[in-house]
Amino acid sequence: MSTSIMGILNLTPDSFSDGGRFDDDAGTVDVASAVTEALRMTQLGAAMIDVGGESTRPGAEPTPVAEEQRRILPVLKELLGCGITVSVDTRRAATALAALQCADRAGVDPRTLTINDVSGALTDPAMPELIAESGAQIVITHNRGDAQSMGALTDYDSLLEDVTAELLAVRESYLHAGARREQLILDPGIGFSKTHEQNWELVRGLESFVRLGHRVLFGASRKGFLAPVSSGETRDTATAVLSAIAAQAGVWGVRVHDVQASLDAVQVIAKLRS
Repeated sequence: MSTSIMGILNLTPDSFSDGGRFDDDAGTVDVASAVTEALRMTQLGAAMIDVGGESTRPGAEPTPVAEEQRRILPVLKELLGCGITVSVDTRRAATALAALQCADRAGVDPRTLTINDVSGALTDPAMPELIAESGAQIVITHNRGDAQSMGALTDYDSLLEDVTAELLAVRESYLHAGARREQLILDPGIGFSKTHEQNWELVRGLESFVRLGHRVLFGASRKGFLAPVSSGETRDTATAVLSAIAAQAGVWGVRVHDVQASLDAVQVIAKLRS
């Protein structure tokens, strides 16, 4: 089965690559523009759209929950109405609950919704129970801190072993709450509490995460560690190469800004593997 493409839809004014892209003149989210872009990505081949209302770039200031939901929910409602499969990028159980309620009101089975939580060790204590009760899918990302602190939390005895152990510890909180293994998607957390060289080490070790027996999401699109190997400002070519490498390792999905380039890359790998 070919690796799926998750298209990124950042509804933030301060994301590192595309902050403010969907803001109108008043500084609020232009819902129509955001939905148009989501439809464009799905037409290009994205299997899922990841909608986020808070920047998680290093150093970003936390976004109030009410503001996060104000950005996300109107767009989410429209996307669900269009039949688009959606992932909601949030580390807050309150926002995840609001998204699940939005799906329910739209007549969409909440179990088809994915919550993409990059909080790692700081997982909201209410999140595992919410996921277990709702049946929604959850991306569990390795991370040791928030946007303010994660850059100082990069000391590991053995990177692959430590990341795996810490990721599985968060996984256990979901299983203990009653979530099923099939709901869980693991993400090694490229760019979160990792140095540039540690990111490359994780890329080289991707197969070890696939062997854990869960679906694996890989998210490295346009991230800073790609700058030394990129000639273009967007880093989309380097991202597509990594998407191919991730597909070769057997990951379930890649989270990207440029859908077409990464889709081509994973389709090449699918053809080779067939």
